[in-house]
Amino acid sequence: MKKIPIGISSCLLGHNVRYDGSHKRDAYITGTLSEYFDFRPFCPEVEIGLGTPRPTIHLVRVNGEIRCIGIKNPEIDVTERLRDHAGQLAAQHADLCGYILKKDSPSCGMERVKVYADNIPRRDGVGIYAETMMRNNPLLPVEEEGRLGDAGLRENFIQRVYVLYRWKLMLAEGLTVRSLTRFHARHKLIIMSHGDYRELGQLVAGAAQDNIEQVADRYILLLMTALRKVASRSNHVNVLQHIQGYLKKELSADDKAELCEIIERYRQDELPLIVPLTLLKHHFRKSPDPYIDESYYLSPYPQELRLINQL
Repeated sequence: MKKIPIGISSCLLGHNVRYDGSHKRDAYITGTLSEYFDFRPFCPEVEIGLGTPRPTIHLVRVNGEIRCIGIKNPEIDVTERLRDHAGQLAAQHADLCGYILKKDSPSCGMERVKVYADNIPRRDGVGIYAETMMRNNPLLPVEEEGRLGDAGLRENFIQRVYVLYRWKLMLAEGLTVRSLTRFHARHKLIIMSHGDYRELGQLVAGAAQDNIEQVADRYILLLMTALRKVASRSNHVNVLQHIQGYLKKELSADDKAELCEIIERYRQDELPLIVPLTLLKHHFRKSPDPYIDESYYLSPYPQELRLINQL
């Protein structure tokens, strides 16, 4: 598969662009993820001309508004330059299928960035560049490198990246009622693992050639919003039991009992998700089902990423 284009804060790739001329190279990003993602580096502070090294900046609440100003020299205010720069990169951002930001950065932080008021910091801010970029790209999966250390958040981010990538491939081939219906069918079980899929299903059911563009726009926004919620163990159990129903005529009594036990042990947090998924794949290899074969739930991304093993 072609590598997927992902935006990233340049320092995470090892570029010496931080305020002190250093970097924050992330081994997981530059190692494992680089095998599958084509990283497109951005450093807004350097790109707006602040240079390296440079005076440090932070977020400050001024008259009820958050500004990005110099720590030692409050006369330095780069708020509008960072916002404008994010807008100028709109075409490059539109080509992306995900973005990994640098945590705590006053320009690139996704959440919980320190905002100072009367010299007292509160972690309730968003980096100025990141805020504009995310607002301009509501479909884009965005995550911080620090949060990628959490197995659930990491899997959720990468799953969303692959869903958006497949969506863009579908659009490139030509949007039709049939292609939208097939896309939904192939992702339905993934959607079920994140929550209620009925609204999306009803939306697709109402698609016709004269409204397909409007339906598709609404569909992908609802889908990417729904997928931001990390799939729960109980929802995965519901999906696993649903899939098991496709084997009710094929499984022997012993095989059925074993599968039920494995799913229950996963529900009790005694086994990772990979165990029931592997067993289901084994049974479907022996008794193929066209719907399950088409579904992405059992293989949502390259197996080599090993994300499911940790859930």
